[in-house]
Amino acid sequence: MAKLIRGNAVVSDEWTLVALPVRDEPVKKQAGKAVLFKLTGEAAATDAEVAGVGIPGGKVIVPMSVWLGRHAELTARLAAGQLGVWLDSFEEPETLAASLHDINAFRVIAVNFPKFIDGRGFSVGRLLRERFGYRNELRAIGDVLRDQVFFFKRCGFDAYALRADRDAQDALAGLRDFSDPYQ
Repeated sequence: MAKLIRGNAVVSDEWTLVALPVRDEPVKKQAGKAVLFKLTGEAAATDAEVAGVGIPGGKVIVPMSVWLGRHAELTARLAAGQLGVWLDSFEEPETLAASLHDINAFRVIAVNFPKFIDGRGFSVGRLLRERFGYRNELRAIGDVLRDQVFFFKRCGFDAYALRADRDAQDALAGLRDFSDPYQ
C-alpha cells in the first residue's frame, strides 16, 4: 500500500495508479532536430501501448495518454467518480482541460515527478489550480520526498504519494518546515 499524505494526515490510498508499460530499449536523442521526445528523451506512448494498458476495477488513476486515447471507454467511469488522471511532467494541462467540459469531473488529478530535480510539475499544479480552476484532489506522485512537500502545498497540491523508501510521518512534518514563505 502506498504511503499517502492527504491534507495534514497519513491515510490509506483507495486509488490504484495505472502505468504505461516500461520500455527496455534506450532512446537516442538527436541534437538539432525537431523530435517528438519529452525532455527526458523518452518517446511518447504509442497507440498500441495505450490500447494495451490493463485497467482494473475500482478507483483508478490513469495516464493522460490513456484518458485521451480511450476517452469513450472511460467516460462512464469518470461519471461514476471512479476515474482520476495523471500527467507526466512534460504533459500540458491545457491538453487535459480541452478533453472535457469540466476538469472538476476528475476526483483526482495526479502530477508525476519522475526525478527530484524535475520541477516542471510544480508549474503544472499551479496551472491546474489557478488557470483551470481545478478544485478536487491534486496529488504529487513519483519521486516525492520530504523536502518538497511544503513547496507542493504552496503550488496547490493537497495530497502526496511518497516514495516507498520514505517515512510518511517525517514527510508530514515537512509541511511545517517554514513559518513564512519567502517568495
